Amino acid sequence: MTTPDRVDAVLEALRLRPVPDQPDTFTATSLPQPGGRVFGGQVLAQALLAAGATLDDDRLPHSLHGYFLRAGDVAEPITFAVERLRDGRSFTARRTHALQNGAPILSMIASFQTEQDGIEYADEMPPDVPTPQDVPSVFDVLGPIDHPVARFWTQEAAFDVRHVEGSLYLGPAPERTGQQMVWFRSRSPLPDGQLLHRALLAYACDQVMLEPVLRRAGRSWVTPGMSIASLDHAIWWHRDVRVDDWLLYVQASPSAQSGRGLGTARVFTQDGALVATIAQEGMVRVP
Repeated sequence: MTTPDRVDAVLEALRLRPVPDQPDTFTATSLPQPGGRVFGGQVLAQALLAAGATLDDDRLPHSLHGYFLRAGDVAEPITFAVERLRDGRSFTARRTHALQNGAPILSMIASFQTEQDGIEYADEMPPDVPTPQDVPSVFDVLGPIDHPVARFWTQEAAFDVRHVEGSLYLGPAPERTGQQMVWFRSRSPLPDGQLLHRALLAYACDQVMLEPVLRRAGRSWVTPGMSIASLDHAIWWHRDVRVDDWLLYVQASPSAQSGRGLGTARVFTQDGALVATIAQEGMVRVP
């Protein structure tokens, strides 16, 4: 089973170091991953934190749009160069390039806003969703399996992931549908701070955003010869969020074509508040 040390490792990877004599420039390291490629959620979260480090604490991110341009190498440090696009009375915009060996692996624009009053409404969480305590976790599914990838996701995982309709780790779902619901929570408590928790939401969601594509296509993570990679990612934060409390991802896949598939998610707290909406398109190629 994982330990709080796994969550600490994620927090350490998200700790940015300013580059001396280079304003708005930071470096960070990566967590190990099977295959040696940088996890997209990690670099997205780091890029958001880099942008947030260049503005005042009273402005929090409300939207993010990022493109994954190249595969990153976990053995190499990442440099984050932030461009100050706009500082308005209510909104602030930043562009962050994540670089390895002088080439961008991610380009992201994020918008930040001061808290303001305005129109207030939100979709409701689906009714009669099983509680996370009634749904098997990734540790229940993969824990008994003696395989390097299974050991990685049970021993190194910082998040408890629980698929309401059953996971796609070991094979396709019985029914082809683009709908799925997943409970998420960090494996141990986290420090306060909305910028950190919003960044960790970006980190965590990249694990499952393309699963509705696989579910609807009758595929799984072990489909032979499949090639899958994130292409772009968008997040809209609606309300404050804590990723060390249970969050429900209500997901769908409206379309797949040309070797690409689109996944969407609405993220709810356990008491039903809509805290974020997410969309990701990915390359999904099958033999």
